[in-house]
Amino acid sequence: MAMIKTEGVHKTFPARNGNPPLKVLSDVSLTVERREVVCIVGPSGAGKSTFLRTVNRLETFDDGKIFIDDRLLFDCVNGHNRSVMSGHERGLALLEVGMVFQRFNLFPHLTALDNVMLAPVAVRKVPQSEAREKAKAMLELVGLADKFGSYPALLSGGQQQRVAIARALAMEPQVMLFDEPTSALDPELVGEVLGVMKRLAGDGMTMLVVTHEMGFAREVANRVVFMCDGAILETAPPEEFFGNPGNERTRQFLQNML
Repeated sequence: MAMIKTEGVHKTFPARNGNPPLKVLSDVSLTVERREVVCIVGPSGAGKSTFLRTVNRLETFDDGKIFIDDRLLFDCVNGHNRSVMSGHERGLALLEVGMVFQRFNLFPHLTALDNVMLAPVAVRKVPQSEAREKAKAMLELVGLADKFGSYPALLSGGQQQRVAIARALAMEPQVMLFDEPTSALDPELVGEVLGVMKRLAGDGMTMLVVTHEMGFAREVANRVVFMCDGAILETAPPEEFFGNPGNERTRQFLQNML
């Protein structure tokens, strides 16, 4: 059963400040099965992050369909959603999708524990006591059992990103989206975040990951997707993708990255 499926997603940013319209997604179709890890790689400006943000509606799109857990959430034609799903149902379905951003986006005035508790209490209406225990468990999962009472300013970048992962997991999503989660980190802190992601993958979490960490994609992904100029040019298992890519543009990209 597909956890995420997109069909023919298109998006164009309108003309502004004298610049012409910019097509950022062109006929993007992708399926992510349950318990699968799919990594999206490609050059800057390829549309990778924009595509990821369309999946959970942080970004609108013009045409195409998006399914979550085999349910049609968005069926867009010229920017109009024709899906018959109610707004309430759509909101509940989107709660199944957790997301971790490049920037940690933690509330600076809240402790790590309070940051993780906030959404379950405010959105899912989980009782405070239950949310607190869940938040502790999630922080322990990401290796931060000793940082419950720490404020973000006292945490390293890697620790803040692990709090952000714990915050997403506390909502009990069925799938996790990662938008270049290590790009804002110093090199020596990258490993601790990738280690958490590897454990999640090993535990069977469905993951769609935009990344420039080729080693992670090679080791953890079930499939690697190459995007360029808003389109998917190649999809393959990692051994084939890295060992014998079929697309010339993919080969050029890997030569520059590896």
